[in-house]
Amino acid sequence: MLHLNRDTGPRQRGFTLIEIMIVVAVVAILSVVAVPAYRDYLTRGRIPEATSALATRQVQAEQFFQDNRTYVGATNPACVADSTGTYFNLSCSVQTATQVTIQAVGKGAMAGFTYTVNQANTKTSAVPSGWTTHSPNNCWVVRKDGQC
Repeated sequence: MLHLNRDTGPRQRGFTLIEIMIVVAVVAILSVVAVPAYRDYLTRGRIPEATSALATRQVQAEQFFQDNRTYVGATNPACVADSTGTYFNLSCSVQTATQVTIQAVGKGAMAGFTYTVNQANTKTSAVPSGWTTHSPNNCWVVRKDGQC
């Protein structure tokens, strides 16, 4: 019986240039979608620092008003400026004995965001370009499309 030896030499291992280019293209397409979505996710995760602090300070301001029948001279944490937050600076503005506004202004990665609340529980949001404000604006915008 005759056996033919078909020795083709050593076997080649690895990827072809076309295969590598396909992988690079797929990774590029995924990153174009994933990176902006991840940035929005991080931004949404930073907003509660402001909204929770404002809600807490609003309660403290109301407690001060209930005890003193005025917002003037509020010495509790509600009206003490605070710049120790990671992404927001907090401040308080007493307009009259019966009017107060508490504000959180974004800094660093959150620059352009400003959230406020007043004695009547009127909430406002100022957001950077690319974000939409809610209409009517009596809420804190927490999503890029203007959702509260």
